[in-house]
Amino acid sequence: MFCKKKGNIVSNTEKKKVGTEPIYDARTLGAPKFTVLGLQHMFAMFGATILVPVLTGLDVSTTLLFAGLGTLLFHLISGGSVPAFLGSSFAFIAGYFAIAPNQEPELLPYACFGVACASVIYFIIAGLFRAFGISRVMRFFPPIVTGPIIIAIGLNLSSSAINNCATHWWIALVAIVIVVAANIWGKGMIKIIPIILGVLGSYIVAAVTGNVDFNSVKEAAWIGLPIHWNNTVFSIFSDTDVSLLITSIITIVPISLATIIEHIGDMSAISSTVGRNYIANPGLHRTLLGDGLATLLASLFGAPANTTYGENTGVLSLTKVFDPRVIRLAACFAILFSFSPKFAALIGCMPAATVGGISMVLYGMISAVGVRNLIEHQVDFSKSRNILIAALILVLAIGINYSDAGALAFTIGAVTISFSGLATGSLAGIILNAILPGKDYVFNESDEPDIKHTKDDK
Repeated sequence: MFCKKKGNIVSNTEKKKVGTEPIYDARTLGAPKFTVLGLQHMFAMFGATILVPVLTGLDVSTTLLFAGLGTLLFHLISGGSVPAFLGSSFAFIAGYFAIAPNQEPELLPYACFGVACASVIYFIIAGLFRAFGISRVMRFFPPIVTGPIIIAIGLNLSSSAINNCATHWWIALVAIVIVVAANIWGKGMIKIIPIILGVLGSYIVAAVTGNVDFNSVKEAAWIGLPIHWNNTVFSIFSDTDVSLLITSIITIVPISLATIIEHIGDMSAISSTVGRNYIANPGLHRTLLGDGLATLLASLFGAPANTTYGENTGVLSLTKVFDPRVIRLAACFAILFSFSPKFAALIGCMPAATVGGISMVLYGMISAVGVRNLIEHQVDFSKSRNILIAALILVLAIGINYSDAGALAFTIGAVTISFSGLATGSLAGIILNAILPGKDYVFNESDEPDIKHTKDDK
C-alpha cells in the first residue's frame, strides 16, 4: 500500500491528507483518483463553458473542443506550470449580442471575427510585459486594485447563480448540501470530489423527479464532428459584408481590455490560492500570450473566446489539488467528449438549478480569494486613497453591471461601444491608483507567494 514516485515513497499517512493540504503532484494519489480529479475539473468547468454558447447560439461541441485545445495550448506556452483551465469568456457576450442579437447563424461568424481581432490586444500587452518587465507594469496593478477586482468578479457572477437556483431552489439545494457535506465531513476520495458529487447527485434527483427533458439526448448521434464550416470565420470571406466586418472589430476589440484585466486578476487569484507566484514565473507575458492564442484559435473556428476564469480558482480553493496535470487531463476529456453530440446534448439538458447550486459555492469562493488577497498583502484601509480606490472599483463594477443599462455605452458615429461594469471599475481603479498620492506598493517576487518549481511539479 505504497505509491512510488521517482524513487520516493508516499505512504498512506500522506494520502490521508488529501483534501486538507495542498497537493502539487496528484500522481501520488494513484491513477484512479487522478482520473476522477480530471473528470471533476472538467465537469466543474462545464457550467460556465457551455453557458456562453447556449446564450449566444454558438455550438456546444465546438466550444468543448476548443476549451480543451485552448487549455493545452495555454499550458504549452506557460511551461505547464499554471493550474488554469480555459473556458468561455463571459465578457464577450455583449459583443456577440451586438452583432447577432437573435443568435443569427449567418452573423455569428462576423462576431467571432471581431473576437479574433481582439486577441491581437493580448499580444500587444504581453509584449509590453516582456519589454518593460513585470515590476514596471505591475505598478498599475497593486493589491488595492486587483483585490477588489477579484471580489467584483465573484459578486458579478453571483446573480447568474441565484437566477439559475431560482428555477428550482430545492434542486440547487441538493447540489449545495452535497458539496458542503462532502467537503466538510467527507473522507478519502469523497472529500476531494465534492463538485462532481454535487453535480451528479443534483442531476439524478432532478431526473428522477421528472425535471429533465431527455428528448434531445435521444435524438443526438453518439459520434460526430465538433467543427462546422458554416460556423467558422473562414466561411464569411466568400461573400463578405465589409461594413459588418468593420463594425464587429470596432465593437468587440475594446472588450479585450476588460478581459486582460480579468486575466491579471485571475492570475493573482490563482497565485494566492496555490501559493506560487505565476505572475513572475512563468510570467504574465507568457500567460497572456497563451490566453490570446487560445482565443484566436477558438474564435476562428466558431467557438467562444477562451479565458482563464474564476470558476477554476473556486475548484482549486475547494479541492486543494493544484497539479497542472489534472487540468490537462480535464482538457483531454473535454476534447474527447466534444466528438459526441449525445454527450453535448446530455450536458445541454443539465438543469439550470444544478449549475446554479454549484456556481453559488464557486462564485463565493472567488470573492473570498479577493478578500484574502487584500489581507495577505496587508492593504492599509486607514488610508483614504485605498478606501476610495476599493470603493469606486466595487461600486462601478457591480453597480453598472446591475443597472438598467447593464453597461457604460458611448457612441462613435453610428457605432455604439459598451464597457461592462467590471471594465469600467477596473480602469477607474488603475487610473486612481496611478494619480493619487501615497503609493506604498512596490512589486517584487517576495510580495507574492512563491514556492520554487521543481521538475516533478510541472
